[in-house]
Amino acid sequence: MRGNTVGDNSAGRAFIGSFTSAGGRGIIAADVDAETGALTETGASDTVADPSYLALATDGRPVLYAVSETEDGAVAAFDVRDGTPRQLGARVPVDGASPTHLAVVAGHVLTANYGSGSVSVLPLDEDGVPDAPTAVLRHEGSGPDPDRQLGPHAHQVLPDPSGRWTLAVDLGTDSVWISAVDPATGEPAPHGETALRPGTGPRHLAFHPSGGHVYVLNELVPTLTVCRWDPERGLLEPVGETSVLPDGAAGPAYPSEVVVSHDGRWLWAANRGHDSIAVLALDGSGERPELVTTVPCGGHWPRDLALDPTGRRLYAANERSGDVTWFDIDPDTGVPHKAGSLAAPAASCVIFTRPPR
Repeated sequence: MRGNTVGDNSAGRAFIGSFTSAGGRGIIAADVDAETGALTETGASDTVADPSYLALATDGRPVLYAVSETEDGAVAAFDVRDGTPRQLGARVPVDGASPTHLAVVAGHVLTANYGSGSVSVLPLDEDGVPDAPTAVLRHEGSGPDPDRQLGPHAHQVLPDPSGRWTLAVDLGTDSVWISAVDPATGEPAPHGETALRPGTGPRHLAFHPSGGHVYVLNELVPTLTVCRWDPERGLLEPVGETSVLPDGAAGPAYPSEVVVSHDGRWLWAANRGHDSIAVLALDGSGERPELVTTVPCGGHWPRDLALDPTGRRLYAANERSGDVTWFDIDPDTGVPHKAGSLAAPAASCVIFTRPPR
């Protein structure tokens, strides 16, 4: 194992979340080779159970946040200035069950709580450590799927590019819940709800770099819902739906993550079950994505996708095969080509930071 500093040839560091309940090692830190994109592990921490999703501080501090995707859900902060994540303080309950996602927004950590169908708001202290929730925004409603949609299931929460709004994707209610961020306190307050096609089970979304469109990836049907986004009024308008699998694709598929290229030309979606990465071309309007092809994800059950900071490589966290696989992206076609992998049992998430200056 390498030492505790970023190597001279490193393009920064990656952090991998995993399910400790399924044999994962918690949070794995790895150096990223600047030339090849290869990951080399530098250390790991298993002090928090099931750290399935991670987020970095947005103010430049070397602090990483992790959900604990357990029935009594929690958040924990980690110092990541060295090669091994070191927990800062105790895990903080989120007053919600099974948080699956989190985001750092205006001095707060927000968690999407799948089990309880809510979003929790936790303020950060002067050291960047989360405190007890000051608000829990509860969703209401259901969908037509009797197995998955008997009640709300918040799966993701993200700020919009303007920082004025947060969007929470709810698989159980077939909708996206929009909150306005108070400019004085940084706390979000409910603003509205946008209904999507019943039974689609929206899971995650991504913004076009222009900020004018949102792409919602559905889990219960393998499609992508295209929406216009009005950041002045906080309004989301669905305008179309596109398949992320080719016609006649065999077997069930459960899409998991969506990523848009930095230049807005390409979109990639991970398909669990089909074990593929879908490549979609985006036109100039951003409203008519076209499926170009699918490529193998390099493992089994791709739960997460992430671009490296350069936008030249794509990384898939393959949960059931226990690896993070990286791909070189053809700049002319958007097609990823497998370049390597790192063993990471029960991998669920991968994020990146840039090297220190």
